[in-house]
Formats: sequence, structure tokens, C-alpha cells
Amino acid sequence: PASSSPPTTMPAKAAAKQDIRMREPHLVNSETGSCFDATDFELIKGRPGGHETLPVKDVDVSAFSLSRKTTKKTPGGFMKKGAGGGGWGSDTIGAAPKKTSKIKDYQAFAERPNPPNTEFRRFYERGDLPVQVDHGGVHNRIAWKVGIEKLDFHHYLPIFFDGLRELEEPYCFLATQGVYDMLQTGSSKVLPVIPQLIIPIKTALNTRQRKVIVKVLKVLQALVTCDSGAEGENLIGQALVPYYRQILPVLNIFIRQTENLGDGIDYGQQKKEHLGELIMETLEHFEINGGEDAFINIKYLVPTYQSVVLS
Repeated sequence: PASSSPPTTMPAKAAAKQDIRMREPHLVNSETGSCFDATDFELIKGRPGGHETLPVKDVDVSAFSLSRKTTKKTPGGFMKKGAGGGGWGSDTIGAAPKKTSKIKDYQAFAERPNPPNTEFRRFYERGDLPVQVDHGGVHNRIAWKVGIEKLDFHHYLPIFFDGLRELEEPYCFLATQGVYDMLQTGSSKVLPVIPQLIIPIKTALNTRQRKVIVKVLKVLQALVTCDSGAEGENLIGQALVPYYRQILPVLNIFIRQTENLGDGIDYGQQKKEHLGELIMETLEHFEINGGEDAFINIKYLVPTYQSVVLS
């Protein structure tokens, strides 16, 4: 009998993709494994917020001396008859606009490395944090295994703040929501821990990543207002004033990141994700809750800021 070729069957995974719309798991960092695996911190050599990986611009010799860098023209590089502009700037006629690269020409706005080596990730994968995700019917919550008022804020609060620069789940949700829960429940224990929170905040802002900056700004607003009306009477906002030099330089860079949409609708305003307005709102919280020395220190680091208290 004639041999017939076996029927070609599609792989089960490809067939399932045709029947059901399946989304590939989105991993921000390649070092992250499965939910049963742990991050290999030994392989991570990057520094969060470091600028070593940014491309280096060529040095303009004419900017520092009277010398000028020139190139030898080829026979085809000279102007030909009839190709001039008649004295009307022949060098610019027909020339293509110079392409600029944001990461090379505007390095202040370029995103910095954000490796997955946070202390929050290390402690969570090791099982040393008393939190777990409570998958509710509407939205997720944090299930605390220990009462928040019984926690040692000197130990746990800086770890949760260090996890604010995480962009992967469940670390991102647990760190962010854990910070809000600790600020709301244990506001009286936050003031002595302020010096330990500055380095995690500065490291997160130095990544220059928009999602991370927006997240940190919202946490800073909650931080300076968590003791409003209590016995401390805005002492947290006053305690942050000496550390403005570590926090505000990055905000000064992105304070003009506003979008002019004309009569369009900016849907980012609904979730307060507009970076320029969020920075201005955060600085206003700093001034209102920072005492009498807050404005002059903000003005020194953010010259374009205008007071909302002084008339």
C-alpha cells in the first residue's frame, strides 16, 4: 500500500492561543523566575540609578578652545554649479533636520538602570516579611500576619520604602500598599525613622523612570500628611526639610514635564499620573507641612517654584 504522510497537527500551545487570547507573561527583569523560584542576586551587577550604561557624547573641541574640528572634503563634497542658494543660507537649504536622541542628547531625562536587587525582594523571597496577598473579589489587599502596631518600624519601614522602585508583581503591590498601611496605622512611629527613609527615596527617584517617580511622589504626599492633626502636628514634614537636597534635584528636572493638548483630554489626571502637576502638588504639601523654613529651602533647589502660603 502507498505510504501516506502523517497529518500535520498544530502544537497544543499554538492551538490554545488560537482558541483563547493568551497574553505572554510580562517580565520587566530577565532575572525573575517563576513564582516558585528566587532571584539570583549574585548575577545582578548593576547599580540602581547609575549612569555608567548611558552613552557618552563626543566632546566639542570648539566649546573649550579656539580650535575647530574640521573634516577633509571629498571631491563629491564640494558645491556644484547651480546648487547654491544665491546667498540665502546655502548650507541649510535642503538639509535634513538634525536627529536628536533623548538618551544621548538629553541625558538628564533618560531612564537609569533599575535592577531587581531591592532589599524588599530579598526579604520577601526569603519569607522574612509578615505580608501576603489577599486576593479579594474586587481588588487585592495585604494580609498582615502580625499587627502593624506591633512591628518594628526601624526595621520594616525602610525595607518597604526600598521596594517602591519595584515594577514587578507581587513586589510592586506589596511594597506600595504596605507603605500606605504602615503610614496610616502607625503614624506615631514614623518620625524617628525619617533619616533611614532618605536613601531608599533618593535611589528610587534617581532611576528617572516615570512610573517609579509617580509612585514615590504619591507616597511622599502621604508621608508628610500622615501625622496632620495628631500630637506631632506636622513634625514629619519639618523633619524632611534638612533632606531636601537629596529629594528635590530630580523633581527640579521633571517639574516642566507638562503636556499641552489644546482642547484634548488628558486621562492621566484621573489617576494623578501627570508628572509635572504631581511634582507641583508634592512641593505644595512640603511647604504647607514643612514649617517656616520649608519655602526658602524649596526655592533654593527648585527656583521656579512659587509659594502657596506667602502672599
